[in-house]
Amino acid sequence: MAFREVTMLEVKEILRLWLSGVPKKRVALQLGLDIKTVRRYLAAARARGVEATHGLAALDDALVDAVIAATQPGTGRPRGDGWAVCEAHRDLIAGHLDRDVRLTKVSRLLKRSGVAVSYDTLRRFALAELGFGHMAPTVPVADCEPGEEVQLDTGWMTLLEPNLFGERRRFKAWIFTAVRSRHRFVFPVFQETTATAIEACEAAWQFFGGIFKSVIVDNTKAIVQEADPLKPKIVRGFLEYAQARGFAIDTTRVRSPKDKARVERTVPTVRDDCFGGERLLVLDDAHVRARHWSLDEYGMRRHRTTLRLPREHFEAEEKPALLPAPTESYDIPHWNEPKVGIDQFAVVQKAFYSLPLEYRRRRLVARADSQTVRFYDANRLVKTHPRKAPGKRSIDPADFPPASLACAQRDTAYFIREAREYGEHVGRFGEALVAGPAPWTRMRQLFKLVTLAKKYGKRLDANCKTALDAEMIDVFRLADLARLDVRYEPPPAKVIPLARYLRPASQYAIPFARRERQNEGDEP
Repeated sequence: MAFREVTMLEVKEILRLWLSGVPKKRVALQLGLDIKTVRRYLAAARARGVEATHGLAALDDALVDAVIAATQPGTGRPRGDGWAVCEAHRDLIAGHLDRDVRLTKVSRLLKRSGVAVSYDTLRRFALAELGFGHMAPTVPVADCEPGEEVQLDTGWMTLLEPNLFGERRRFKAWIFTAVRSRHRFVFPVFQETTATAIEACEAAWQFFGGIFKSVIVDNTKAIVQEADPLKPKIVRGFLEYAQARGFAIDTTRVRSPKDKARVERTVPTVRDDCFGGERLLVLDDAHVRARHWSLDEYGMRRHRTTLRLPREHFEAEEKPALLPAPTESYDIPHWNEPKVGIDQFAVVQKAFYSLPLEYRRRRLVARADSQTVRFYDANRLVKTHPRKAPGKRSIDPADFPPASLACAQRDTAYFIREAREYGEHVGRFGEALVAGPAPWTRMRQLFKLVTLAKKYGKRLDANCKTALDAEMIDVFRLADLARLDVRYEPPPAKVIPLARYLRPASQYAIPFARRERQNEGDEP
């Protein structure tokens, strides 16, 4: 006959019937037990000083426990031959487990060595005798107060339907889960960035009707720049947003699911239950589907832990405790660390902004919102510019040396004024140099003129006067003139003297010709 173990309730029923005056044989017949078994339990009760005449007042849990302890000292499943095999190979099994060999691998190694033992027996032996699988005791974390904590998680979802080119795009989702009520909000995005995280939070506060006092984040790079159990470094943009909205940021430890055990594994649930098998053409369709699922499907499904509908639970307890929802949209800033070029310009969002001369070749911190761009050096504000479109420039004339600014802006008048400081004629010579159309094309000649003025000083003014009088507008010939210090003197006026061409009268006198002797034969 097979062994049958009498349960605690059956033992208690034996004692109850006996104390109620029911005969032993009828008790055995009624419970389907052997009369010898009934007699054994009743004998254990009499050993405790209890008789049938004492009535039901003598029946209590202590009596039941004492009877069971006396009649069933060896409770539990008996150990078979496999346990003895494991005991014989205790050192081998313990050695493998100490070297972090998986128990399934240990089972295969034993079979390879000719040791036949089932895996179930091996596992029970390892648990009972070798301390396998023993972990530190887990203490349940106390529930937070209503409206205190919301957990933020993110992960890949599914693919959208093919577009006109047959391409399918995969999207992610930011998932918000209220820790106390388990109410959930899903915000699909294409990219996991700080900007989309802020956008998702803004949508979540409108969905929940308020702001939670603390946001538990899962060490995503869009929010946590450097993960650390004690001093995590939060991304500037999200930290500034948290300060503006008035909630605290609580980061979990890396690869520590117990830090958010109540809301763990939200990504597979949302991916399979919300978006699985759905036809989503564009991201807006995913937003509509996520909102419907959060409110009407998951929100109205009884949670197996709280045993309440998440939406009803949230609206009843948590929503009244939330901080007020924002009424104005948040201007999402862009933070970066541009390097100031040798031209004193820093590039922020593809626009150019001027910085003072002392910040050339240095790296600053820039914050750009929709209206302004601010530059910081070691937490000190050094410059503020109005926001410009990509490709445009914002120039503050005070940032540049006057000469450099005039050169950059093609201001010929500045160099003419500088040349005039060395003399009136130097200024006039500069004006003559750039006279005519497109004066900026001859700015280098102005540079040379100013350089000559700085070199020769006031003496150049006389040389410029000489060049202007001679209508010699050539800065290179002026340089030669200044080097030789030649001053052009105009020739004196040519005055024709009166009677200039008069000669002595003797030069005009005609002398009488001398009569010559006639030759013979000549006629008189």
